[in-house]
Amino acid sequence: MSAMLTQASDLEIHDVPDGYIVYQAERDRVHYLNKTAAIIFEFCDGKHDSDDITAYVAKAFGLGPSAHEEIRAGLDSLLKEGLVQSLSR
Repeated sequence: MSAMLTQASDLEIHDVPDGYIVYQAERDRVHYLNKTAAIIFEFCDGKHDSDDITAYVAKAFGLGPSAHEEIRAGLDSLLKEGLVQSLSR
């Protein structure tokens, strides 16, 4: 099982009609999350691991296992950008 994921601290999150605008003060960066990325981001609450999040997002959009790789790529992007982080168990 993979590590639990949580949103990074110190983010300013603004809800917009088609997703989120997220300001990351530490890096002085602004990120735009479309609706799919915003849903992935919401599941990063410290209670779900990447496998759970992938399954939940696929189910929410009625997608089969073939979409799991794309959802994982979205998670990887959020991790790489520092918007979410892994929690050790």
